Amino acid sequence: MSQTDVVIVGAGLAGLCCARRLMQCGISFRILEASDGVGGRVRTDVVDGFRLDRGFQIYLTAYPEGKRVLDLDALKPCKFERGAMVRIGSRFHRFADPRKAPFSALKSLFSPIGTLRDKFRLLFLVWSLTHGKAEQQLSKPDRLTLDLLREHGRFTSGMIDRFFRPFLGGVFLERELTTTSRFFRYVFRMFATGDAIVPADGMQAIPDQIASSLPAGCIQFNTRVRDVEKGKVTLTNGESILCRSVIIATEGPEASRLASNDIPELVSCGSTTLYYASPHAPTREPILMLDGDRRGPVNNVVVMSNVSPNYAPAGMHLISTTVIGIPIEDDDALDLRCRQQMGEWFGLTVADWRLLRVYRIPHSLPAQPPGWLEPPHRSVRLYPGMYVCGDHRDHASSDGAMTSGFRAAQTVMEDLHSRIV
Repeated sequence: MSQTDVVIVGAGLAGLCCARRLMQCGISFRILEASDGVGGRVRTDVVDGFRLDRGFQIYLTAYPEGKRVLDLDALKPCKFERGAMVRIGSRFHRFADPRKAPFSALKSLFSPIGTLRDKFRLLFLVWSLTHGKAEQQLSKPDRLTLDLLREHGRFTSGMIDRFFRPFLGGVFLERELTTTSRFFRYVFRMFATGDAIVPADGMQAIPDQIASSLPAGCIQFNTRVRDVEKGKVTLTNGESILCRSVIIATEGPEASRLASNDIPELVSCGSTTLYYASPHAPTREPILMLDGDRRGPVNNVVVMSNVSPNYAPAGMHLISTTVIGIPIEDDDALDLRCRQQMGEWFGLTVADWRLLRVYRIPHSLPAQPPGWLEPPHRSVRLYPGMYVCGDHRDHASSDGAMTSGFRAAQTVMEDLHSRIV
């Protein structure tokens, strides 16, 4: 049996940020990671020279915890264009941010994406969300996002169906807009006050940067945990590790399994991303393209090599298409349906697309219905000696995961110093 102060189960963003804070506090730890690398759901694979994030992902530079933890400049951030191109009927219609692209926004005033009054109501909504502290948005009245948009925002059905459902559907991973309005307020503020980016070499660069600051050898890869209890972690190979505290830093369903009855079983939102290689890009812009008609199966499309050229080898382009949920058909059938839809959007060039990989991620995010953020930060202490962190303890985002990791480390430190562990 080996021994350490703290064992962290999981080397995703929450576990890494937890370890970072423990290191700052002088508390010894070991991280046990079931896979072959850090990042959890924030991973990037290299396939035939293309960089494929495991599911379409972005990072918002306005996230407050990220400002404290990350060196964004070192990530070489590559920005998405603000706004979106929305497919309605046989055309794309630009939906631009008037604060950054006033000329484009002026033209979009007369697009079929909602009414002229909807556009002015959106400006007022953005203005209201960007005043005061960001954290205050997590304590506002709690309701369905759909109800907030309909009743409080007074947006028309056309605006909700053609813009909010596809745009927020890609964020919430559900298009019915049943996610708590508190999370909508918070994340929409992040979009409004910062940039949406990816690191030049893929999302994996974010956990890699955090891990690089940790002591060498503190992460044990390809190590699966069978069960945990106060003072001990048992691996699937039968080995036991003694410790003063255990921190479960896994995705929600695995955290529920390890913690038995101490964490209720969590409902997850899934997503499926199909990556295509092509010698021709359907657009030259680094912009999100949305399905405003709800014809599906693809909800949103991005040419990732337009955002960062490093995502594709020279002379080629990487196209990301995202389907909300986990479709029942196999990859070949899903690929055929996606190609049919993309052919309607982009024409004959889709025939040149080569499918690189399909990522089906059933636990992309925990579901966040009203009541989820009550309180905004759920306790990370299950009981003295046993702790949990992850995006299921805060708002479901990379920032929430990092914040929960910091909170777990702080709680462990306080408990150890008060000798209640």
